[in-house]
Amino acid sequence: MLREHYSPYSRHMPGTVIIPVKSFALGKQRLSGVLDPEARARLGRALAGHVADTVAAAGRSPLIVTADTDVAAWAGDSGYLLVGDPGEGLSAAARAAVSWVAALSEPWLVVHSDLPWLAVEDMAALTGPLDDGGPVIAPSADGGTSAIGSRGDFAFHFGPSSFHRHLGELDNPSIVARPGLLLDIDAPGDLRAASNSERGAWLDGALRSHR
Repeated sequence: MLREHYSPYSRHMPGTVIIPVKSFALGKQRLSGVLDPEARARLGRALAGHVADTVAAAGRSPLIVTADTDVAAWAGDSGYLLVGDPGEGLSAAARAAVSWVAALSEPWLVVHSDLPWLAVEDMAALTGPLDDGGPVIAPSADGGTSAIGSRGDFAFHFGPSSFHRHLGELDNPSIVARPGLLLDIDAPGDLRAASNSERGAWLDGALRSHR
């Protein structure tokens, strides 16, 4: 079982941002027609690193939720907080982390780990309303939920069309629709769109890297 740990982020940065991360080696199966397993693993690691680093650059503490030992080792080496994933899907992973954050009497924010265009300004757009005491939600281009935040327990419904399901569970949320939050990478078309943008130019280098 993965062990939760603390990091310097928990002492110096206010606010916790939950980032669920599946296996680098087994993730992004829908890209198997354009990327081999090694490249998919590099992409998953690079995307998670980009999101976590952006969260940290925005002055927040990345909290990685995973059941995978390689991801846990990466999180530990990176100095990120870590919570174990019960292994029952994305919604259960988010609930596990929310329980951890709620014990600190803090608001929580869940952000997907595969947002290639995420920028500090996007994080500010999410955390501003949350810091003011209200819930926040960001749709993805395909009708999913790229980010969601509130306080206390929450019934997550990640999956197709989750934005509308989550919207109905929140009380007067701020809706944040920004390019950095709209595009996640699931299919080959997503990867092409992300790479062809100046904001996603870093992806080519990440795919060539063997770090």
